[in-house]
Amino acid sequence: MPNITPIELGASPAEDEGLYVHSVYNSIATHFSQTRYKPWPLISAFLASIAPGSVGLDSGTGNGKYLPLDLGGVHLHSGGKDRDVVLGDAMDFGWRNGAFDFAISIATIHHLSTAERRCRAIKALLRCLNPTHGRLLIYVWATEQDTLSKRVIPNVSEGSQGDESGSRVQDVLVPWVHSASSTTNSQAELTQSNTRPNPKVFQRYYHLFGPSELFVLLCQAAKELGLQLGAAAPIIQEGWERSNYYIEARLWES
Repeated sequence: MPNITPIELGASPAEDEGLYVHSVYNSIATHFSQTRYKPWPLISAFLASIAPGSVGLDSGTGNGKYLPLDLGGVHLHSGGKDRDVVLGDAMDFGWRNGAFDFAISIATIHHLSTAERRCRAIKALLRCLNPTHGRLLIYVWATEQDTLSKRVIPNVSEGSQGDESGSRVQDVLVPWVHSASSTTNSQAELTQSNTRPNPKVFQRYYHLFGPSELFVLLCQAAKELGLQLGAAAPIIQEGWERSNYYIEARLWES
């Protein structure tokens, strides 16, 4: 597997994300979807705990693997039973304030290339939640990878494989190897010698979150909205799971 490489981004975050996120996922969408079909247990448990009749937002739904879950009458605004999906911007404040009973953002915010843009995305989630009972769950990739991960995060100082004590690079390009055999036209792409062409490697931008970084970012977003974590927006749970950091919060009327 090609190595993860550090990247120094340019002056235009939107252009960087357009090149290393939007255009890449548009190119690998079919192949990516074929590999993303099994819901993560903690996220499934969160969704299963939502009250029937709730209205929710899946911000950055990807291939929609969390939309088909039988949630007992819960409707995901970006999917649901009839799979109506809205094309939008995770940083946009287009939703009506307090419109949703819950929101999830799974493996999305780490594709935003500045702290300000990541904070704006969390603010967008908080603003659209019901202020008396809204629930939020966010997942992002972590610098700490588990033993089953194929990703090796470079060390900051040496640009080599980091160890547990080293400081790891956080802004990286993560390769996606796209084989011709994964496409619907694979038979047409076979050469006369009946061998397949070399796979194409796409580079995806990720900001890998360090310990407590997601919590600090949520605190900042809440503060900018006039919320206080622990009072109006308490943390229900947070932690690390299978190379990801996650955090769950709930809004209460203060």
